[in-house]
Amino acid sequence: MNKKYRLEIFNRLALAIPEPTTELNYSTAFELLIAVVLSAQSTDKGVNKATGPLFAKANTPEAILDLGLPTLKNYVKTIGLFNTKSANIIKLCQQLIAHHKGEVPQTREALEALPGVGRKTANVILNTAFGHPTIAVDTHIFRVSNRTGLAPGKNVLEVENNLIKWVPKRYKKDAHHLLILHGRYTCTARKPKCQQCIIKDLCDSGLQINTLL
Repeated sequence: MNKKYRLEIFNRLALAIPEPTTELNYSTAFELLIAVVLSAQSTDKGVNKATGPLFAKANTPEAILDLGLPTLKNYVKTIGLFNTKSANIIKLCQQLIAHHKGEVPQTREALEALPGVGRKTANVILNTAFGHPTIAVDTHIFRVSNRTGLAPGKNVLEVENNLIKWVPKRYKKDAHHLLILHGRYTCTARKPKCQQCIIKDLCDSGLQINTLL
């Protein structure tokens, strides 16, 4: 895929999704961090159902620690892997207080040093909370990047590096959410909605489909 095609893909996605952002509910960087940690292998909808009551009760590291692990687990018990995630959140809150004055750090190194925070979570926080042009490659972005030919790669790091290299400069900040939302609602894993896709004439799969029709 050439530079012209990539630019047109993002031009169209930006028109279709004028306000690309996360579907996780949050009001602070700390709330977003907790929500993203909880979202691993879970749906945003499921996370929002749990974090609504949780954040109403406790939405700072100090308040989460005051709840204690058993109570925290009770709030998030509907989320997959809640035992491990709850334990990581408690440790994460302890480290935020001990090393960052209770604030969410704004560097990848500091974020990835927190329990339960890997590269993908760090990229989400840097992009969504702090406006950095990072791209967290989740299952949707990995699928869209490979299926369309936009930034193919054998693993998530390879896809991420290719996206950083090839996404047009004007879209580097919004590319993360544009691709996630396109993958979540149009370029789905099963039965992708190719006939109503706004970039079907630009992507590798779309061109193959058009050739067969």
